[in-house]
Amino acid sequence: MKLIKNAKLYYDKQILDRDVLIENGKFKKIDTEIDADGTEVIDANHKLVAPGLVDVHVHFREPGQVHKETIKTGSSAAAHGGFTTVGTMPNVVPVPDDVEKFKHQMKLNQQSKIKILQYAPITLEETSDELSPIEDLHQAGAFAFSNDGHGINNAKTMFDAMRRIAQLDSHLAAHVEDQNLFNKGVINAGDTATKLGLPAIERVAETSQLARDLLLAKESGVHYHVCHISTADSVNLIRIAKDAGINVTCEVTPHHLLLSDADIVSDDANFKMNPPLRSEKDRESLVAGVLDGTIDMIATDHAPHAISEKNQGFLNSAFGITGIETSFPLMYKLFVMSGMMSIEHLLDIMSTRPAEIFGIDAGKIHLGKSADFTIIDLDDEYYFEKNDFLSKGVNTPFVGSKWTCFGKIKKTFVNGEEVYSD
Repeated sequence: MKLIKNAKLYYDKQILDRDVLIENGKFKKIDTEIDADGTEVIDANHKLVAPGLVDVHVHFREPGQVHKETIKTGSSAAAHGGFTTVGTMPNVVPVPDDVEKFKHQMKLNQQSKIKILQYAPITLEETSDELSPIEDLHQAGAFAFSNDGHGINNAKTMFDAMRRIAQLDSHLAAHVEDQNLFNKGVINAGDTATKLGLPAIERVAETSQLARDLLLAKESGVHYHVCHISTADSVNLIRIAKDAGINVTCEVTPHHLLLSDADIVSDDANFKMNPPLRSEKDRESLVAGVLDGTIDMIATDHAPHAISEKNQGFLNSAFGITGIETSFPLMYKLFVMSGMMSIEHLLDIMSTRPAEIFGIDAGKIHLGKSADFTIIDLDDEYYFEKNDFLSKGVNTPFVGSKWTCFGKIKKTFVNGEEVYSD
């Protein structure tokens, strides 16, 4: 047994002074004072004890790309960030687009320090117009379906997938990107692209496919989840769709909430991601969308790469940045320390809400449930240096004293067992 003493516990949507008893990996008792006899005592010292954070969008790269990340390093990074449950995307090598490959992926995932929920691809290889064996992959344990990294350009392919996934009462997470409009761009269309002389990505590459998909989702009834939205028009389209009763949810990344293309002052590919950083107006609309509930959750799109893949400028470097280790402190500073939202609201959209939307048994502290939680020092002021990361990837602009933040993860537990300690 373990006893967490002197916790500022996020419980039942409020912060309470409580002790927490853990037995056999589950929450056994929550009370103002619990006897410590015969238990291992962990003094939280009046720090925040919160449900383990939930990220429905990460890339752990194994198999096939282990020079970027492995399941062990990715899950260690997640625990460092306070996350105890993640959804891993299927853009590995090989893509787990049949039952045999999917079961192999699930076996590899058992190396993880935290809980992994595995996406299956919507189509074969993620890039074809031929649907994967959706029903068989669902039966094999796929918690949702996504072609993340690739938009589905064929409307019939998307509509057929939606109808089949809806029949399973599962979830379709869409990377909305019309390749014909993306046009091999590397940066948002705007003044920065012009200044740096780089090929640009138009906003309509995202919004035109989103508009199409929302109508297909209405017709099919599928739970349609939009990955990493980045434009003001996307926020408005989703707001309208929700008002119309369409079963749509969406996520936004920390980097799209914190940065715009105006922050790109040189040919530094640590600022290269897909979708790209948009305008300041777009960034402000994303923040507003989080605050009014149009945007349901924050997801990192944790995308580690080797240094050699990110030091070749915008034209030749890979898309994507790491994020799972920096997400909570950056969001705490942006939203809570600024007074824009309460800590309870932030914990809701980073743990409870994503779990509820995807039907995951996570994101809450409840008696009898798995003791997945994190201890956070909200008063610890610090910033990240590159040697602080447990991920193999250090491809992020959020390093150095410019990004001083608060909310340091001190410990993370899964099933009552410590998986990270500061």
